[in-house]
Amino acid sequence: MQLRIQINGTTRDIDVPQFILDEGEDFFAKIDSDLDRGYQMSRLWVDQPTQEQRCQIVADKILTALSNGNQKSGTLMAAYILKRMPHIHAVHMNIEGDMTGHELL
Repeated sequence: MQLRIQINGTTRDIDVPQFILDEGEDFFAKIDSDLDRGYQMSRLWVDQPTQEQRCQIVADKILTALSNGNQKSGTLMAAYILKRMPHIHAVHMNIEGDMTGHELL
């Protein structure tokens, strides 16, 4: 599967192998467990992030991974989004520092 990432007019597709989606539940559950404790979403503390907010948080981690050249982390985070919200096919990244502006398409 692929997740399309749109950053500042540039499009990049992250290819996620099926085996990661099939076998990554322990990793995805760990992310969920961490987010169950709440998360600082830019200037806003969110006690119980919704599934959409969780995917915005993970999208922000994709942005960081891509900026740092960490393809493996970017792929794992893309897999989380594809697994938790299978109807999402793309993310339009907000590069102004506000993760709540990441649009899940």
